[in-house]
Amino acid sequence: MYDVLATLERPAFVVRDARGIAATNDERLLGPGIQVLAAVPPAPPERLGSPDFPRDHGVRHPYMAGAMANGIASAELVVALAGAGFLASFGAAGVLPARVDEALATIGRRVPAGAGFACNLIHSPNELAMERDVVDLCLRHQVRCVEASAFLDLTPQVVRYRLAGLSRAASGRVRAGNRLVAKISRAEVAERFLRPAPEPVVRGLLQAGLVTAEQAELARGVPVADDVTVEADSGGHTDRRPLTVLLPEIIALRDRLRRELAGPGQPWQVRVGAAGGIGTPAAAAAAFALGAAYVVTGSVNQASVEASQSPATKRLLAGAGTADCAMAPSADMFEMGVEVQVLRRGTMFASRARRLYEVYRAHDGIEAIPAAERDALESKIFQRPLDDVWADTVRFFTERDPDQIARAADSPKRRMALVFRWYLGLSSGWSIAGEPGRATDYQIWCGPAMGAFNTWAAGTYLAPVENRRVADIAAQIMRGAAFTSRVGHLRSAGVRLPARCATYIPSPPRTDAAAGL
Repeated sequence: MYDVLATLERPAFVVRDARGIAATNDERLLGPGIQVLAAVPPAPPERLGSPDFPRDHGVRHPYMAGAMANGIASAELVVALAGAGFLASFGAAGVLPARVDEALATIGRRVPAGAGFACNLIHSPNELAMERDVVDLCLRHQVRCVEASAFLDLTPQVVRYRLAGLSRAASGRVRAGNRLVAKISRAEVAERFLRPAPEPVVRGLLQAGLVTAEQAELARGVPVADDVTVEADSGGHTDRRPLTVLLPEIIALRDRLRRELAGPGQPWQVRVGAAGGIGTPAAAAAAFALGAAYVVTGSVNQASVEASQSPATKRLLAGAGTADCAMAPSADMFEMGVEVQVLRRGTMFASRARRLYEVYRAHDGIEAIPAAERDALESKIFQRPLDDVWADTVRFFTERDPDQIARAADSPKRRMALVFRWYLGLSSGWSIAGEPGRATDYQIWCGPAMGAFNTWAAGTYLAPVENRRVADIAAQIMRGAAFTSRVGHLRSAGVRLPARCATYIPSPPRTDAAAGL
């Protein structure tokens, strides 16, 4: 029966004859003496979610691999998924503009003609120049989709990207040449992306010559985003809200605004997708059942062959369980107290980062830290004098964002924050590089989906990290989600399935030789 259900491209029938109950994909076997107890139509994974998502993004599946910062979602990862018909976002957050430029050029050369891909634009309230540089590069390389993440409000740069692609089609409808996928976890933030761009922001862009008068006018008739990704309990930036609560809430909000804002000849189409905790076919199937137009994976891709993570870190990820995560202060929003979810097992980063934030809250500057505590920080966390760390920080921001140093000139508290962010920022780099002397300081963004994936993949070809190719992961999750949905339909019809037939087991893709071709 499992093989019948797993043949997703054909219908499945549960039948009874004189010999008992069986399952078949072959309609020719149905006839006199055969009682059809239940039937399900073909269920290829491409039929899950919204058909508009693949069409608009130039892919085949309603599936997206979300960005992982510092280039962990590498150019190689994006190219591999684009070639297999999946949307993927390059992890531009935290990457210097020159590297982003190189990566986008590489992706543009290597992705198949017409295949879609995205680039991440992360909200950087302390490094506004980084937002501007990424938008500049996306426009220069004609990147037609941006994944906006960690935004608390709309900024001129994210609005600029959206408006720069607006034009009027021959039919008179507004055409959005630059698509925007907004990753959100709060209804008030989602609403900002579901509505048109705020007039003051548009007016400022127009006055600065960054958009045309026509684009400013057309902005009144389109939402800022084409897609809103509801991010539940995920790795990295997360509010850790349950998907079963958050996704229906945002879908209801979208539907209310659609009724309010849609006009004649200009339907208000914004899709709502699901992210956070999507690491198994069952989780993906549940998200689609809740109404998700598409699903987004993150943590599970970090252990893939194509991800820009060190072998040591990938082994840690492959050994993670669902409870092996913790919250820690983020590097990009350290002063605001914003946290990210990281792997706890095998690293001490979370506890050390929290200690730095406690010291930051308690003191007005590095000079105010008691000598004994400063010595402990230098020996156990930084492994070097804080004065040397500040010198490195000055050199770093002189190249990346000189305004950071200028703003810290008369603020000891600000200088302390930048010094502490040195550790928070480099800890991810140590993980990516597999720095052996810093293994206990690896910052590895990770959500519980990683542990769920490991449990599901145990004993299969996907268990070893060297077999975890990102396109295989995507294909297996999507086929498994379609299988799980098919099982659910049969159960709703009253069919009792043996446990061995109800769970999708990933199997290696068939080669031409194995398929007998």
